[in-house]
Amino acid sequence: MKTIRLVLALFAMIAVLHSCEDKLDLQPEDGRLIGDAAFDGPDAYRQAFAKLYAGLGLTGQNTTGSPDIVSDDEGASAYLRSLWKVQELPTDEAVIGWNDGGIRNLNYQTWTAGNEFTRAAYSRFMYEVSIVNNFLRETTDAKLNDRGVSAELQAEIQNYRVEARFLRALAYYHAMDVFGNMPFVTENDNVGAFLPQQIQRADLFDYIESELLAIENDIAAPRSNEYGRADRAAVWMVLAKMYLNSEVYTGTPRYTEVITYANNIIGAGYSIPSGPYINSFLADNNSNGAQEEVIFTIPFDGLNSQSYGGTTFLVHAPVGGSMPASDFGINGGWFGIRTTPTFVEQFPDEENSADGRALFYTDGQTKEVEAIGPFTSGYAVTKWRNVDVNGNQGNDSTGEFVDIDFPMFRLADVYLMYAEAMLRGGGGTMSTAVDYVNELRERAYGDTSGNITAGDLTLDFILDERSRELYWECHRRTDLIRFGQFSTQGIWAWKGNVPNGATTEAFRDLMPIPANDLGVNTNLTQNPGY
Repeated sequence: MKTIRLVLALFAMIAVLHSCEDKLDLQPEDGRLIGDAAFDGPDAYRQAFAKLYAGLGLTGQNTTGSPDIVSDDEGASAYLRSLWKVQELPTDEAVIGWNDGGIRNLNYQTWTAGNEFTRAAYSRFMYEVSIVNNFLRETTDAKLNDRGVSAELQAEIQNYRVEARFLRALAYYHAMDVFGNMPFVTENDNVGAFLPQQIQRADLFDYIESELLAIENDIAAPRSNEYGRADRAAVWMVLAKMYLNSEVYTGTPRYTEVITYANNIIGAGYSIPSGPYINSFLADNNSNGAQEEVIFTIPFDGLNSQSYGGTTFLVHAPVGGSMPASDFGINGGWFGIRTTPTFVEQFPDEENSADGRALFYTDGQTKEVEAIGPFTSGYAVTKWRNVDVNGNQGNDSTGEFVDIDFPMFRLADVYLMYAEAMLRGGGGTMSTAVDYVNELRERAYGDTSGNITAGDLTLDFILDERSRELYWECHRRTDLIRFGQFSTQGIWAWKGNVPNGATTEAFRDLMPIPANDLGVNTNLTQNPGY
């Protein structure tokens, strides 16, 4: 049975709508921000805090039909699902057969400022910032003293405030990565009719960095916090990710800092599990040993945190064709997501690879994606499964919602960041980098047959290995941009709306500020090219 997490115990929510991407009409629900009247007892603070974590995976306030952001498809407006779409669909790792709204424009890299799916990501990132800001405004020492909050609870709330700042930094990190120059608001800004100023990407980088460094020593030590909550290693992870991409964000490389923070995380007691790679993406990945690798996770539970916006999407959407839904612990597939030939070809012997990360379903599927719509066009991916290591279905007996926790950050990523930063001149040693990569490959192959030598460890190898290890975990777009392979270089099926692929314009490395936000906030300037 899954560990009871704060998010589930204090703020259980269900988001139930459609399984496909209906047209989104996104509007933030201003009524979600709460003031004095809502903080009427100790539980209220815990519930408001839990809402901050729930905002990463769930979509609304109550059990059904009360979303934080109004849309025609509540599930499609979720933070994780929106992040996944902008990080995976424009890359060589995924194609989607649905044709709702502008969803295929993500595959084609032909989106505009009016695209509802890029707007969903933008809205979710900023909504997460807004609820953190509100929580921080309502939990100042002055307000807690005025409300007569006990010293014991005040001490607990101080810990909440530190984690809240981490979650805001995380949301701003995703926003900076995807959109660049964002509207900037903190708890110190006014509430109400207020048009935020736009912050430049490099300045936002500095702000996020300063926030993470400020809370580094105040947040719980690595591996000491409640499962599903952030700790110091999560802070180090976001810093390492930012430094790895610093040259993209600011024009200044920071690879030495990547090595520093990677070493901090590696020394904190995380480990690569001895079990198969697939265990990290099963219904019991919080307890089957895979959790020993996870630095920060978004918990899901098929009974207590039902959402079409999280891993339920990642299990149902890739199932279709002749795939038996019962093998995936679900009641049916959504006939949506597959992968490209380019991704398949990264594995030796492709679908017959000895690499256990090559999780493909090929029966009735073609490797080539001659048409993007039919589900059978392109190999299916079987990475996410709502069954435990013994094949038992997750907690929801209907098979509708899944129990898989989403590992946003895990040790494998840290090992690969170390190896890349070493190759880019950040320090470290070649022998250590090779050892880290081989530890991952020994899990993938089950033995040492896939091991590499120092001569194999190149930047091109790292880019491919990151894809083999981390595919469909919301990293690929960022990686391709860092390697210069996202827009003007790099070709795969249906990029540029061409069956065999084509290059696109460099401005696609940033997604557009949504047209509707530009129309409301005259302080914003659109990203170049849109």
